[in-house]
Amino acid sequence: MRQIAFYGKGGIGKSTIGSNIAAALAESGLSVMMIGCDPKSDCTRNLTGEVQMPTILDVSRDKGIERVGLEELVEGKQIELGEVIHKGYRGVYCAECGGPRPGFGCAGRGVIVAIDLLKRLKAFEELKPDVVIYDVLGDVVCGGFAMPLRRGLADEVYIVTSADYLALYAANNICRGISAFANKGGSPLGGIIYNVRGMLDEADVVYDFAERIGSQVIGHIPNAHEIAEAEIEGNTVIEYDPESDIAGLFRELALRIYNNTLTSVPKPLAPEEMMMIGKEIRRRIKEKYGGRGTHE
Repeated sequence: MRQIAFYGKGGIGKSTIGSNIAAALAESGLSVMMIGCDPKSDCTRNLTGEVQMPTILDVSRDKGIERVGLEELVEGKQIELGEVIHKGYRGVYCAECGGPRPGFGCAGRGVIVAIDLLKRLKAFEELKPDVVIYDVLGDVVCGGFAMPLRRGLADEVYIVTSADYLALYAANNICRGISAFANKGGSPLGGIIYNVRGMLDEADVVYDFAERIGSQVIGHIPNAHEIAEAEIEGNTVIEYDPESDIAGLFRELALRIYNNTLTSVPKPLAPEEMMMIGKEIRRRIKEKYGGRGTHE
């Protein structure tokens, strides 16, 4: 069983990339499971046609986990696998960890409880997926959100970023987390995915960042209208427009990730180095837009 985790700044496109890769791998004949680790519970929506699935934490609360505890819930067979895992496009197994009730508890702790529950229900043994994809909230690398890193759940981590400074800043912080856990049984970095977002499409900035941290850019996804159109319909591009060029790019990326054997322990950049990257990005924005929308 191959386990892969996607990290990156919030809104950078992790769910889009993760769900399209899941769809592409399922299309190729592999059994795939996608686990959404974002409290918004929207990571699998493109695989299920926007069908609102009950989250693992919601089901657990309804079954009385806050009263009887996780162990009794499982041993008493009060919760079944089919209640927390649902099939999506091409049979992809979809699960959403969910989050705590508003104002109560820690979302990171919720991820720990949800994945622990899947293990106790023997989800991986019963369903036998070839690939498990974790879509992890933003750039938070503490608590439950660091679980795939810290416990080595993922065989490798992929960081999604654009050429935007804050996205690269988040990517560097994630590298710091990977680096801290990698030599203690944690997960290594498999590579960087360049997803074009924001004001700049400057691939060399991202490739340079990847090289400097000791990694590789394993994929480059352009800004394509088919992606937005597909998501309005609650679909992946693989399902919505399977013959499009962008669907082909997602298929190629899925295979590169699945066949990738090149991993590394990244060397996060120092604050001074990140500041230089920020200045270079600002220079390019000013050059392109003539200073409009920028601040000194």
